[in-house]
Amino acid sequence: MNKNLYEMIFKRKSFHLFRNIGNEHITEDELKDVENEFKKIKPLVEDIKVKIKIVKKESILRGQEYCILFYSEKKENYLQNIGYLGEQLDLYLVSKNIGTLWFGIGKPDEQQLDGLDFVIMMAIAKVDSSDKFRKDMYKSKRKEISEIWTGDKYLDIANIVRFAPSACNTQPWKVETTDKEIKVYRYHKEGKRGIMPKDKVVYYNQIDIGIFLCFLELCLEHNSINYKKELFTEENHDNEYNLTAKYNLL
Repeated sequence: MNKNLYEMIFKRKSFHLFRNIGNEHITEDELKDVENEFKKIKPLVEDIKVKIKIVKKESILRGQEYCILFYSEKKENYLQNIGYLGEQLDLYLVSKNIGTLWFGIGKPDEQQLDGLDFVIMMAIAKVDSSDKFRKDMYKSKRKEISEIWTGDKYLDIANIVRFAPSACNTQPWKVETTDKEIKVYRYHKEGKRGIMPKDKVVYYNQIDIGIFLCFLELCLEHNSINYKKELFTEENHDNEYNLTAKYNLL
């Protein structure tokens, strides 16, 4: 991954309302740059076809300029893959002072693009100053390390990855650690879904886990920790714990 994205973790915030962001606008050159950057992003799963489309939709959300629509083949771990890809793009946009919001409830006009199915969208708008992004990530409301992290290894990384964005702030992850291994589970607790419809929780939380893996790998690489990754397929989405990935630390 682009190692420069690590620093953007601390700057990033979700612009739930694109207010007081100034009068600057995303240029055509910036839009082309976003499309080109997406083509270079490292996927979680190599053999899944994905595409994005950037549309101007003033009616979808208050104040955004554009929405990035993510489309994908429906294969094993395709939702995790979109979260992983999309979060890299999210952090890249932050580096360009473009505010973002993962917008799960958005409905595009085109449900398919070149044979690929719509997955999720991201609302974006130009922000006129870096000062309007997050100043202190650690003031954000997130679960304590003890709620998501088992073991006393890599707690400095735990204290960063717990700030990964997730649908309705559900934070659906549990991590087990040893000296040589990190296991990441998608954690599904019945009733913990905020305002999400019950039938959408598993869907969006699989995207969330992909976002979390992006944060985790940026942290591992920033700390020069080499690893070999193994991905798993969920056998039963309704399980309380589903093993998503195992990192063997080298």
